[in-house]
Amino acid sequence: MSELRFVHLGFGEEAVEYQKAWNKQREIHAARFADEIPDTCLLLEHPPVYTAGRRTAENERPLDGTPVVDVDRGGKITWHGPGQLVGYPIMKLPRPVDVVAHVRRLEEALIRTAAEFGVETTRVEGRSGVWVLGDPVEQRPALGGLSLDFDPRLQDDEFDPRLNGPEYAPSNAGQRREDRKLAAIGIRVAKGVTMHGFALNVNPDNTWFDRIVPCGIRDAGVTSLAQELGRDVTLADVLPVVEKHLRDVLENAEPKPRAVEKTAAA
Repeated sequence: MSELRFVHLGFGEEAVEYQKAWNKQREIHAARFADEIPDTCLLLEHPPVYTAGRRTAENERPLDGTPVVDVDRGGKITWHGPGQLVGYPIMKLPRPVDVVAHVRRLEEALIRTAAEFGVETTRVEGRSGVWVLGDPVEQRPALGGLSLDFDPRLQDDEFDPRLNGPEYAPSNAGQRREDRKLAAIGIRVAKGVTMHGFALNVNPDNTWFDRIVPCGIRDAGVTSLAQELGRDVTLADVLPVVEKHLRDVLENAEPKPRAVEKTAAA
């Protein structure tokens, strides 16, 4: 692939409002489609904001009326905010685009990034993103005093984890020794060019995730590099490492069009 250009949009006090960044994505997307610029990855931090992908259900949104920005990416609801590194790789890929392969490449770059900081992560089948695996179910502590063979988050249709306190909160998944997501991925492809991307939790306040059902997943939670390492990690620490691995994975990839099965003529 061609060289990947990185653009830092803003961090800390210069964090970029979500709508402003979304408009910037559209601008870059149009320029990339017209071959006016090379593949470009925007890197930034957002002020606190909830964004909902196209598959978000009503019972996954905040209960307190907190505003949510509905966006055109795949996936469900998530949170962005201080302490989280957001990346929007805007890349032209062969059509029809193999979306899964693109997601896997982003996951690989983030898995390598976490490994460089000493955090072992992996993929989880059926769930995009980068995960820290918990203990086997039978070795986890009882949840809310109940045996894990009756997890109310999965077995009780009336149960709402947003209303049931810290023992069910996504931010406490590490204490429950459950699987926990370190980085979320949600993308959109238009005219063969990708938009949106990833959010890597470096050192955010993960209790923001407790107001929603993050990514629509009820039986797992969220984590961060700082939480897993038990020490402070800053975005400044992580930025060059993420850039290095994105460049290595994406520039050395040889994307192929998605295979389309041909149907036999009747």
